[in-house]
Amino acid sequence: MIVSDKMKSVLVHYNQGLTLYKSRKFAEAKEEFKKALAIHPGDGPSKLYIERCDDYIADPPPDDWDGVYNMKTK
Repeated sequence: MIVSDKMKSVLVHYNQGLTLYKSRKFAEAKEEFKKALAIHPGDGPSKLYIERCDDYIADPPPDDWDGVYNMKTK
């Protein structure tokens, strides 16, 4: 499978965002996901992680957080 340069750029920002997210740097992660969306507005995973970052910025996870997101609604 050949990946376009555009998608490579999206992946760079998405992966950087994911690394920051896992390091509990939610504001910085959100910015990386927003950069991915600026390149590819239909990127569902980046949209999802922006929402999760917003949740964790407003209400940070506990100190022993293992990276698992607990859904609040079904």
